[in-house]
Amino acid sequence: MPDVSAELPTAAQPSVPDSLSAYTTLRLGGQAQRILVATNADELAQSPANSFILAGGSNVVVGDDDYPGIVVLVRSTGVTVREAEPETVTVTVQAGESWDSVVAQAVDAGWSGIECLSGIPGSAGATPIQNVGAYGQEVAETITAVQALDRTTGERRVMTPEECGFAYRASVFKHSDRWVVLSVDFRLARSPESAPVRYAELARALGVEIGQRVPLADARAAVLALRAGKGMVLDPSDPDTRSVGSFFTNPVLEAAAYTALLDRANGVGEPPSWPGPDGVVKVSAAWLIDKAGFTKGYGSGPVGISTKHTLALTHRGDGSTAELLGLAREIRDGVKNRFGVTLHPEPVLVNCEL
Repeated sequence: MPDVSAELPTAAQPSVPDSLSAYTTLRLGGQAQRILVATNADELAQSPANSFILAGGSNVVVGDDDYPGIVVLVRSTGVTVREAEPETVTVTVQAGESWDSVVAQAVDAGWSGIECLSGIPGSAGATPIQNVGAYGQEVAETITAVQALDRTTGERRVMTPEECGFAYRASVFKHSDRWVVLSVDFRLARSPESAPVRYAELARALGVEIGQRVPLADARAAVLALRAGKGMVLDPSDPDTRSVGSFFTNPVLEAAAYTALLDRANGVGEPPSWPGPDGVVKVSAAWLIDKAGFTKGYGSGPVGISTKHTLALTHRGDGSTAELLGLAREIRDGVKNRFGVTLHPEPVLVNCEL
């Protein structure tokens, strides 16, 4: 692919490196050699082949050292109706569109299926990469296609959900430099009511039973309130929101490993868990962290656990990525020593490692 970086508008003079901390929700990260801006899918598809693609920065941890290359900021926007059927609508969302803005538009339009994903920071293009999910919904349930650039061939592809390889907080796009997501197609139900409520905490907040439906606006408001109470809605005045959301994924254990965990947890209770296919069990990482002694607010320096949510590691100011990762290692190793379970990071680590 030809290097057309000179054709892209720049966020900083090429000779003046800029700090990546300005583009991440953690407000951490070193300098980049050059930062470019892609304002539409064509510019994004023409970005230098070896560049680092950065959108909302809400699910990425960037190292303190200078990034030895070009960073392309994804700033393409737009939501268009691709297909309108009597009971469904399919919309194409550009990669740089604010995800919460997409959810808000869907709720206002009477389109159901992503309302429980309200308040999640970041861009729409990042949602298939992570298979974003919360409060009983995942984007994989509504995605019908992902338009992506294959950097190995320079060709654009329309990828089916099967080709995307969606799994729990994962896809073929995650931890891969091969693909650049350009836009995403979502098929949503035409309904003034939410999808059936699946998540117990959300059902309690709404005062309904599992499986019931509620007005879309009610579901969105309840989710936003729950997330805000956990410091999971971005607020410049609240240091607890200076994070990447949940830092660790909930571990998925084979039956034998789950039984071993129950034995080691004897005396502190039984961890919240959810059965999965083929006998696996997903276990609450937040419970493991808390019972291993890492409670809300843990940490006395510039990084620490959120005072609202055990899974969020926060940057309180004037800290470094090295300090944040040091805390993450302490938690990971503490949980391993106490319960024999290894926690894995949910965000993408760039120019650093855990």
